[in-house]
Amino acid sequence: MTDVALRTRFEQPHGLFIAEGELVIRRALRAGYRMRSMLVDAKRVEQVAELAAHPFAEGAPVYAATQGVLESITGFHVHRGVLASFHRRPVPSAAEVLADARRVIICEDLNNHTNIGALFRGAAGLGMDAVLLSPTCADPLYRRAVRVSMGEVFAVPYATLGPWPDALDEVRAAGFTVLALTPADDALPMQRLTSEQRAKAALLFGAEGPGLTGAAMGASDVRVRIPMRGGVDSLNVAAAAAVACWELTREDPL
Repeated sequence: MTDVALRTRFEQPHGLFIAEGELVIRRALRAGYRMRSMLVDAKRVEQVAELAAHPFAEGAPVYAATQGVLESITGFHVHRGVLASFHRRPVPSAAEVLADARRVIICEDLNNHTNIGALFRGAAGLGMDAVLLSPTCADPLYRRAVRVSMGEVFAVPYATLGPWPDALDEVRAAGFTVLALTPADDALPMQRLTSEQRAKAALLFGAEGPGLTGAAMGASDVRVRIPMRGGVDSLNVAAAAAVACWELTREDPL
């Protein structure tokens, strides 16, 4: 299971995901995910006894091994000392996610797991209510995405939005203003958004490099940009999402 393509084909259809590190595992349990099993460095068995005793870990076997065995099983150095396999939960529909949301992030073709994880961490920390993903986006519960998010993928509701990009009409019908992020000079600087545009906003981001497709851009309500300096044309998508989320929520009471 060390090949990314193999794991991508196996984990979702079989209803499981892998969490790495004590903090991430703790957050998965807190969010109500049921543990299937845990694999731990033999030196750390006593340290993870609390995790194994959690109600959502009941009945899950705990396997202990040396670092050499851990690496031969996983294909990488398990430097956090513990991995756990969890059962997935049913993913809600986009309509269910939108019903309780005020501000959301929408991603198109975002297939880099590191960026997905960082984006979810920013969404959780900066007051976004949900993340909607086009059908071609990477799996938020893939191990790297979970680890980079520090387990915050468990804290932010998410759903797949399709068919793409027609389903953006569903977002708009729920009362959201779709704000398409672009580095284009003729786009509206984010700080000039009106209070009405900010009130119930959906920030739309494209993949690293190509950005949003023309179809997605055309289906948005407003094209917006983050003003840049020093000749830099754009930011990493996760960094741009963090800046945009902060700008959108900066006047919210804490």
